[in-house]
Amino acid sequence: MFHRHIVKRGETLTSISEDYRVPVQTIISENNITNPNVIFVGQQLIIPGVPDPNLINFSIVVSIGNRNLTLRKNQTVIKTYPIAVGRILHETPTGEFIVINKAPNPGGPFGTMWMSLSKKHYGIHGTNDPSSIGKAVSKGCIRMYNHDVNELASTIPIGTRVIIRP
Repeated sequence: MFHRHIVKRGETLTSISEDYRVPVQTIISENNITNPNVIFVGQQLIIPGVPDPNLINFSIVVSIGNRNLTLRKNQTVIKTYPIAVGRILHETPTGEFIVINKAPNPGGPFGTMWMSLSKKHYGIHGTNDPSSIGKAVSKGCIRMYNHDVNELASTIPIGTRVIIRP
């Protein structure tokens, strides 16, 4: 079980390690990297222990502008959920990520479920403030109603692709 990560501008082995929560040494060993200070944009790295999203039937598309999250199965829309997104100076990151773990009942403002994305500090989670859904109020995460995030988490597996668009 592994995921193929394509190195983007500004990334380092340390930042990639943190994003996927995989030790740097594991990535170095798995990819036979002789000089850990030299990686390049476009380089493909194997991230062990993370499922390949290409083998998963589900995907998620987030529209920041429309403030919705669409769950797809084999490109067919299953359901669209309302969400809250990042506020000014704490924008929700755009790009392609994957769900790397799930944590029920994380406490605090994260509601009843937290799903980490393959970008450190970002995730899809519930909320203790349902009135925030539909607004740009988070610190960059994607907030959902608790019943919606629980339904989503029970449907998708770890490794599900998440595409976040402006």
